[in-house]
Amino acid sequence: MTFEIAGQSALDYLHCRYGQSRLLFRGPKRKLEGPYVAFFGGTETYGKFVEDPFPALVEESTGARCVNFGCLNAGADLFINDPTLIDAARRATVTVVQVMGAQNMSNRFYAVHPRRNDRFLRASSLMRTVFREVDFTEFNFTRHLLSTLRRVNEKKYLMVVEELKAAWVARMQTMLAMIPGKVVLLWLHDTRAGSDDEAHDSLGNDPLFVDAAMVDILRPQLAGVVEATPSDAAWAAGNEGMICSETEAPAASAMPGPAVHEEIAAALTPEIASMVS
Repeated sequence: MTFEIAGQSALDYLHCRYGQSRLLFRGPKRKLEGPYVAFFGGTETYGKFVEDPFPALVEESTGARCVNFGCLNAGADLFINDPTLIDAARRATVTVVQVMGAQNMSNRFYAVHPRRNDRFLRASSLMRTVFREVDFTEFNFTRHLLSTLRRVNEKKYLMVVEELKAAWVARMQTMLAMIPGKVVLLWLHDTRAGSDDEAHDSLGNDPLFVDAAMVDILRPQLAGVVEATPSDAAWAAGNEGMICSETEAPAASAMPGPAVHEEIAAALTPEIASMVS
């Protein structure tokens, strides 16, 4: 695979802010007036190392103004707890919500950082009671935490997973109830084979722990569900054309490249076009 190495001047994301939000979003900044499509999601929606992420490609193919509110490693908590983002979704013609993993949300077992949802903050008293043998001071990230819990005790780990799945459904229902307009759920399926090392743990591919039964519960609140499964060919060639510095190349190799974004946009375009026409 090849990259466009950009030295010290890697891809300029034209970071901007909206309203009172403390978050930085990918630019250029767009006016939140008139018809537009809002995109909520995580790293894939943001489009790390990709010049034209799928929200930009959907705008190109449909002609609808698309505003990218994707944030790296985001979970549902980030959007629910930001009034500026909820207001932006309320005013949008359509809001596309990427299915984000269930691990990056606060729940009965642990709390995550309010803006960097992949960051583990603290274990609850329930977690400390269930996993007395674990020292929680060593964890900074949710996936590291969960990988360790799985190795320590599979049965107890599955209790945590069930809590995460229930919390995900409840949190998503809350988010959808806050958005009165049309919402399209984008469910990306990453079918790549993983490996159990520092970069790819044994938990599985994102979005972690989300299954069809969980998505089905949300359908009454949705205008549509788009499932996108990028092809093996797109994953194999997808890193070509990514823009990153030399030090960023290892991280870029694990992320979707331009070809993957093109296939996601192709899956979304008919649904969005039908709602904005």
